[in-house]
Amino acid sequence: MADPPERWSSRAGFIFAAMGSAIGLGSIWKFPYEVGTNGGGGFILFYVLGLGLIVAPLMLLEFAVGRRGRSDAVSSIVTVARASGGSSRWGVIGMVGVIGAIVILSFYSVVGGWAFAYVVDTIKDGLAGDSASLVQARYDALLASPARLTLYHTVFLGMTALVVARGIARGIERAALYLMPVLIALILLLAIYSTLQGDTRAALRFLFALDVGRLSARAALDALGLGFFSIGVGLAVMVTYAAYASAEIDLRAVAIVTLLSDTAISLLAGLAVFPVVFAERLDPASGPGLMFVTLPLAFARMPLGTPAAIAFFVLLTLAALASAMSLLEMPVALARRRLGWSRPGATLTAAAICWTLGLATVLSFNVWSSWFPLTWIPGLATATAFECLDYVSSNVLLPLGGLGLAVFGGWVARAGMLGEELGLGPTGRRAMRYVLRYVVPVGIAAASIAPFLLR
Repeated sequence: MADPPERWSSRAGFIFAAMGSAIGLGSIWKFPYEVGTNGGGGFILFYVLGLGLIVAPLMLLEFAVGRRGRSDAVSSIVTVARASGGSSRWGVIGMVGVIGAIVILSFYSVVGGWAFAYVVDTIKDGLAGDSASLVQARYDALLASPARLTLYHTVFLGMTALVVARGIARGIERAALYLMPVLIALILLLAIYSTLQGDTRAALRFLFALDVGRLSARAALDALGLGFFSIGVGLAVMVTYAAYASAEIDLRAVAIVTLLSDTAISLLAGLAVFPVVFAERLDPASGPGLMFVTLPLAFARMPLGTPAAIAFFVLLTLAALASAMSLLEMPVALARRRLGWSRPGATLTAAAICWTLGLATVLSFNVWSSWFPLTWIPGLATATAFECLDYVSSNVLLPLGGLGLAVFGGWVARAGMLGEELGLGPTGRRAMRYVLRYVVPVGIAAASIAPFLLR
């Protein structure tokens, strides 16, 4: 099969791009929050177990399929299926991933726009003040304005599209080589600032102390699924990225570095956030408002709070942008390889679709806040359009894609192919196949379904 027209120009570029895809808003906020509210150190142990049993095998599978297929997610899966004697219909797994990427990016861009809006507002006007009502008023004012939300949604998605339109080496790779070091430097500086100015002892207790009383079957399942949902394996994003990897790159090493760096940055995020929260006796379990209400209030009460707040919201914006690039590349790669479109044309069209769908999220916080489009579905009767999009992507498309990939890798793709791409010997191939056949599907099913049964 012909080589793809584009490649990562370096191993470092591929690693940083994969790291950027895995590290998003969830790593900065959801991981430390989930750890703290679900048993601290015990939750981390289950999280690591989930990385080993669910995330790592799926990431390695996506890498192997992508580099062997050397195309978009759909075409790569079809190529491997045919070479293994399977049906080309397996390509539907890749299509599920592409649809999931479009849906997620549509609302992810809006939230990324919030972070950028806070960068602009904090630079221009400073922090709202040290009063909870003033901080909440700024947040509410942003959400109440469809025009401002649309503006920042447009700016954020526009930045993402400009990078992706430049291609792999000149666009995504070059951006990742700049963004990720800056992101790492910012989170280190913020962690140092927070531990010096805040209540570090309380934060460490919150994050790492083993509280058996807070551990439960639900918490264990949440931990197992957290890596799967936050890192995003199952969307076939890594299939698309690995298609641009040269044969000399060690895919196992890239997977290990990606997972370790994501976990390390998530823990550093906890150290950057919670010491200042506890120092001001604020609520660490304040949900999405933690980033946009609780933290600005904490920073407003601390020395050098305004520069720290600006750095934090720049960090959020960069993390969101790095993940958004990988999501947009999914439909762009599909349009280029299967439809023959130019990269600029494919990028503009995919971005336009995401932008238009994103307007539903924008309006969910104001004009459409009382409209519940899926009232006939139990559990979604009072869900806004944004909540419906979030639910469908997180609870339907992502688990469906992950299960499909696991079945494909465990029962259809030749073990020899996986072994060749990943450098596995006979024992490693058998272990990989066993985990994909039995362990990963059970883990995804448990993490996706059991929490509803354990309510």
